[in-house]
Amino acid sequence: MDISVVVPLYNEAESLPELERWIARVMEENGFSYEIIFVNDGSTDDSWNVIKALSQTNPAVKGVSFRRNYGKSPALNTGFRRAQGNVVITMDADLQDSPDEIPELYRMITAEGYDLVSGYKQKRYDPLSKTIPTKLFNATARKVSGIKNLHDFNCGLKAYRHKVIEHIEVYGDMHRYIPYLAKLAGFNRIGEKVVHHRARKYGKTKFGLDRFVNGYLDLATLWFTGKFGAKPMHFFGLLGSLMFILGFIAVVIVGAVKLWNMNHGYNYILVTDSPYFYLALVLMILGSQLFLAGFVGELVVRNSPGRNDYEIDEELNVTP
Repeated sequence: MDISVVVPLYNEAESLPELERWIARVMEENGFSYEIIFVNDGSTDDSWNVIKALSQTNPAVKGVSFRRNYGKSPALNTGFRRAQGNVVITMDADLQDSPDEIPELYRMITAEGYDLVSGYKQKRYDPLSKTIPTKLFNATARKVSGIKNLHDFNCGLKAYRHKVIEHIEVYGDMHRYIPYLAKLAGFNRIGEKVVHHRARKYGKTKFGLDRFVNGYLDLATLWFTGKFGAKPMHFFGLLGSLMFILGFIAVVIVGAVKLWNMNHGYNYILVTDSPYFYLALVLMILGSQLFLAGFVGELVVRNSPGRNDYEIDEELNVTP
């Protein structure tokens, strides 16, 4: 099969028939074999019944329905696990992503050798309250991830080589960082294509401003796990050691100052009367705790069943 189109959705019953017809037309005009996987994320409207009706008229339409609303990342991950196409396309169900982009996305994966191609909505039909935070968010994501050529990490319109979706797990709200997840999994051929952004035709947006706060927290989590997930002592041990050493030096200085003043007949205060003494103790205690946290992290990693699972791209004349 050439293409799997994965469409996560929540309360998009009005747009689904038009989206299905549009995708089908594009596929037939280009001679692609395809499937459309609608993942109904616990919709409370008639979305699931619409999907079932579409599957009766188009055998390429497939569907998964969650019992309740879990979020976009679980919906995408579920669709990925069921996709069979050589190239997997994801798009939103609100008709803001154009299926007319599919042939070029497919070509970039198959002909130009990209592992992942992300859409870039250069001209957006969104209010400033959404576009300005989005620009700041994407600038931060580029800096942290090191993927300098992407301008729109959160664009729902993306294309993947099938091997990519086999090796990434999209959980929580990590759909915003799928290119970063792919890079951490060893897929570095990541490209971008300017795509057309259409104004929403039906319904209303399902995302609020809280996604920007959560997005930064998720980005910090990805950065930490990607850099120190397999070696937590390199983070906690180093930070703990520095804090302990600074605290110890501070204690020595407080004691040395008292002894100096005593020996030279100056006024002095008890070590325990100095606020710096207690600050130093806090540093030493925190440093010890962080160091022990590093040990615990190493024990967890050492006992993880997947500690020696490495992503192997190809093998030659070897017996696994």
